[in-house]
Amino acid sequence: MEPQQAPRWWQTRLFVIAATLIAIIPLLRPEIPPLVDLPGHMGRFRVQIAIADHPFLKEWYDFNWSLIGNLGIDLLIIPMAKLFGLELGVKLIVMAIPALMVSGLLWIAREVHGRIPATALFALPLAYSYPFHFGFVNFELSMVIALNLFALWLRMARLGHVRLRAAIFVPISCLLWVCHTFGWGTLGVLAFSAELVRQHDAGHRWYKALVRAGLACVPLALPMALMIFWRSGDHVGGQTTDWFNWRAKIGWMVMVFRDRWELLDIASVAVVLMILVRAVRDPSIQYSRNLGLSAAFLLLVYILLPRIVFGSAYADMRLVPFMLAMAVIAIRPKTELSVLGTWVLATLGLAFFLVRIAATTASFWIYAQTYERELKALDHVPVGARLVSFVGEKCYGDWTASRLEHLPAIALERKMAYSNDQWSMAGAQLLTTQYAKAKRYAHDPSEIVTAVQCPREWWRPISTSLARFPRDAFDYVWLIQPPAYDPRLATGLVEIWRDGSSVLYKVDHSQPGPVVSDVELRAPVFRQH
Repeated sequence: MEPQQAPRWWQTRLFVIAATLIAIIPLLRPEIPPLVDLPGHMGRFRVQIAIADHPFLKEWYDFNWSLIGNLGIDLLIIPMAKLFGLELGVKLIVMAIPALMVSGLLWIAREVHGRIPATALFALPLAYSYPFHFGFVNFELSMVIALNLFALWLRMARLGHVRLRAAIFVPISCLLWVCHTFGWGTLGVLAFSAELVRQHDAGHRWYKALVRAGLACVPLALPMALMIFWRSGDHVGGQTTDWFNWRAKIGWMVMVFRDRWELLDIASVAVVLMILVRAVRDPSIQYSRNLGLSAAFLLLVYILLPRIVFGSAYADMRLVPFMLAMAVIAIRPKTELSVLGTWVLATLGLAFFLVRIAATTASFWIYAQTYERELKALDHVPVGARLVSFVGEKCYGDWTASRLEHLPAIALERKMAYSNDQWSMAGAQLLTTQYAKAKRYAHDPSEIVTAVQCPREWWRPISTSLARFPRDAFDYVWLIQPPAYDPRLATGLVEIWRDGSSVLYKVDHSQPGPVVSDVELRAPVFRQH
């Protein structure tokens, strides 16, 4: 792009600031951002902050600080909770994620193209993608920081500050790894691809450019030692499996905008793909070699990544929005495209962004109302309660997810009540459960219940959970939009709050629970109100 031209409205600082602020609008209304896993993380944050002052938490949970590549918000919440309280602190951090993604994408586009191309606006709606809705908050935070760091990497190379860049990116890469390993790995892929093009453009043959690009990225390599230390201990569990699941990989592409309205979400994917295809076929727009190679490298990583890495599911799915965003911002109009044509492209891109923001805002408003309605049950739960929760789920979920799976953790966050939704995987995070009396109802996914036994799932039917949970270990039972169940299974449970099908029971330890055989539990009668 011609640097002497006056910047158009989408290339100004004012537009970048406005777009960044617009990106946080959907998160203004909800007190708790309605992201599937986020309440579970908030429960862990409460334990980390309060376990030293509440001995009963030590009976239920084991929390030990260790150096792992998954500590982004776990560390940030310490000062944020002191300043704003835990819930508002988490909300402010989460609000920063889409804002940083927008700023990062626009900054990268400016560094590579000289000015922000009109087509870059079509990448902005990816700030609210399926992985974000899922609540992979440490991952998301590390990835959006990586985007902004990549822009800084490009800028320092453009200004000739390569030695200074090498010096400052040694500690920066370590901090990014601590936030989440995925962000560090992605930064390495992006930096290497950019350096490869830069070295080739400097006159080096491709094989020399490869070597020089690798050497330029050495300052990013120190976290490899941290990775080996983290993953070589006996305490680390979880397998890496499900390679080259093409059906799932195609599905993640289709679901990249998955939120509430299936038709709109799929149509949004079609818009992004249309832009990507047009850049190949339309002579008036083209791909940047620099970002085009970055997007190609991310595509290769996506293809090679398995679905489960060290026991953590959806590893490949998380990369999709960033891969697509990088491909979109790689596109730029050629000089042959008229001023009117670029204005039309920018206007359409802005309209696409605003429509997605409006839809996400409405969706989050509805989810916020659901959260508030369900959380009224906690008004009847005392501090330190031994609470077991069961959240209704379908074997094959609808496009619109309930986002209630980890809502029980808000009882832990607000009331420091026991929550059986916490993940318990040594080495993956700082908290593990140790409440032996809870037996098989101690941790995730014991909180998920279904109408019947789902194939290839660990979830239990509601009838089994109500009949078999250890009543001596718990004083309260919280059912959140459960499937239909026979009232006889609530024998010995005293109802103290209800809203629709959701109900809070107090366990009457003076009464025996229902006596039901396994054969009876499988009978249809126990799947009816």
